[in-house]
Amino acid sequence: MAYSSKVVDKFEKTLKDPKGASVGRWKPGDKDFHRVGTGIVGAPACGDVMKLQIKCENIEGINKIVDAKFKTYGCGSAIASSGELIDMLKGKTIEEAQNISNQEIVDILELPAIKIHCSVLAEEAIHKAIDDFKSRRNND
Repeated sequence: MAYSSKVVDKFEKTLKDPKGASVGRWKPGDKDFHRVGTGIVGAPACGDVMKLQIKCENIEGINKIVDAKFKTYGCGSAIASSGELIDMLKGKTIEEAQNISNQEIVDILELPAIKIHCSVLAEEAIHKAIDDFKSRRNND
């Protein structure tokens, strides 16, 4: 199975510049952590694990994702899917982010059928991060 050039490019850019690719995390002690939602998902069958964090700001009454970070343990497709999701999220409202589908990631990265589960993890991660963010807001 060969990766598409889009997967290889995204993966290599992440390896060359992790910080620029938004690899990282916010810690509970960070001053803005109350604006962060975290989603952790995994696929035990293949071993891929994704941690996605979104940082939101209320701008004119609308929660927008102003930043996002990820840490992914897995294959090149899992890392590329995480990176692509980050690119798709920044600047979106929570509602827009909820509508991102794994199929969009599949299409952009040209993932082969055997690697579609990586894009599914990315979609699950954003839903969990949004749910976590909303639960934090409800507890404020």
